[in-house]
Amino acid sequence: MAKVLILLKTAKMSFLDQIDTIKLPQHIAIIMDGNGRWAKQKGKLRVFGHQNGVKAVREALEGCVKANIKFLTLYAFSAENWNRPKLEVMALMELLVTSLKKEIKTFQENGVRLNVIGDITKLPSNAQRKLQETIEATKENTHCTLTLALSYSSRQEIVDAARNLAQQVKDGKLHADEINDELFAANLYTQNLPDPDLLIRTSGELRISNFLLWQIAYSELCFLDKMWPEFTKEDLFKSIVDYQQRERRFGKTSEQL
Repeated sequence: MAKVLILLKTAKMSFLDQIDTIKLPQHIAIIMDGNGRWAKQKGKLRVFGHQNGVKAVREALEGCVKANIKFLTLYAFSAENWNRPKLEVMALMELLVTSLKKEIKTFQENGVRLNVIGDITKLPSNAQRKLQETIEATKENTHCTLTLALSYSSRQEIVDAARNLAQQVKDGKLHADEINDELFAANLYTQNLPDPDLLIRTSGELRISNFLLWQIAYSELCFLDKMWPEFTKEDLFKSIVDYQQRERRFGKTSEQL
């Protein structure tokens, strides 16, 4: 009987309790995939999936706050997503604005600072305005930095960095021989963020989809079969536990670590 009780107690234990607080990933990036397919499975329109995906965003953010993760980056809207049906894009932009309005209190209570990467000039003016208001209102928060990748393309980011460096060389401010990994990274949109330690993708798809291609060179990858609206804090915690069980060698051998 005692053995049965122990097993039941173990089954209820949160993965949060299994996380090694010494080996925490500093930065987690997530490709939030599967909203549309999740809605289709339920006989609903794609926008229904996006609306429910907001709950998963809250779960991921609250999970990071609880686990003391300092940086969370979410792939919210890619540059390629502009090619989706116009009504879906409009719904996504409106959802962005309403979500920011609703979550500002949560950001402040949890010490979350909002950051954005991507070409936000392509966003509707009301979305741009709300983003800037939220960024300004949360700029002093230090517990966790939430970065939204909006109208984002990693290839375009790399091209922009190359152009910036080329212009600096042309202007005589920089010699071509001075360009190295650190200098290139300093010209990326993520110049003020550490590279992700862990990249999570939902929906069972096994690809990167033009997301943080430079930054994830040494990230640990975690692919989940769950659709994004189904994502919970426990999924985040479990992914962190899995990450902590891996050996990160960065080109070295196990014996060198």
